[in-house]
Amino acid sequence: MTTTAQTTTITGRTTDTLGRLLVTARGNHFVSDARTGPAEAVQAGELLLASLASCSLSNIQLHAQERASGLTHGQARVSYERDLHDPTRYKWIRLDLRLTGVPHEEAETLVSHFTESCPIYNTLRRGSNIVVSVHAESPDATF
Repeated sequence: MTTTAQTTTITGRTTDTLGRLLVTARGNHFVSDARTGPAEAVQAGELLLASLASCSLSNIQLHAQERASGLTHGQARVSYERDLHDPTRYKWIRLDLRLTGVPHEEAETLVSHFTESCPIYNTLRRGSNIVVSVHAESPDATF
């Protein structure tokens, strides 16, 4: 992963196993499987849900610390349902948060801070401008 100003980049590549991918982020490497692949490693949709869980909990934990809220534990359960009529999108994404050690009103405030500041949540909620480019290489090209 490369970070320049506000740009973050990760890389991914195919492997010799059909449907198995190797992803690299800041020198950290992990395997991901396509939905139609071996189904042993985490899949792309699960990585999307994991990023929302990670961003929500870290954001809430930071705001709770800043506010001295007394938060002792946070848990996120994130799920989606694939749209039956349009399998190229998710019909919905649901984020259920359980916050321990704070009253309900403070939990709502912490979640409000999260929804106001998390780029992952807000990109999913509002959509984004995605640009795709492709470069074809000959089979003997090296990377």
